[in-house]
Amino acid sequence: MRLLITILLLASLPVFYGCVAAVVGGAAAGGYLVGEDRRATAVQADDKTIDFRVSNRISEKYKDAHVNATPYNRLVLLTGEVPSEEAKADIEKITREVADVRGVYNELAVGPVKPITSRTNDTYLTSLVKTRFLDAQRFNPVHVKVVTEDGTVYLMGVVKRAEADAATEVARTTRGVRRVVRVFEYQD
Repeated sequence: MRLLITILLLASLPVFYGCVAAVVGGAAAGGYLVGEDRRATAVQADDKTIDFRVSNRISEKYKDAHVNATPYNRLVLLTGEVPSEEAKADIEKITREVADVRGVYNELAVGPVKPITSRTNDTYLTSLVKTRFLDAQRFNPVHVKVVTEDGTVYLMGVVKRAEADAATEVARTTRGVRRVVRVFEYQD
């Protein structure tokens, strides 16, 4: 029995070693992404705090809504479905009142919450667009955040005009994308 356990442990070492390498490699890649981001580190931290605060405040008040708040460079994109125009306006107001928010792009739709299959498709489209960004090699994909809601792809980031145009073209020509909305800030 002891021999069997020893053999199993030895046989599993490459698997565990691979996991450690993946974790270390993932941490290194994460550091690379932070270094490549055009936002200051403090702004990246602010975006995380904004995300947490906005999401909590909205979910406390609107349990029957599906709202995604996506901050980027202290600007917040609101997507999803809400029950009424009043809820849409109130959610925007709640978002604007959060500390450090510079502006809000309110793309909320009034209507019933979309089924999980729609959100799954949106996740797939986001992955597909990001993969096509990598394949195109026309700009650094780290500079463009992709958010998809109901087949509409929102592109966010601090970019040059040529990067915005390239990202838009790639997203626009991705199969399944119904519409592309640019929410960029431009850099000279």
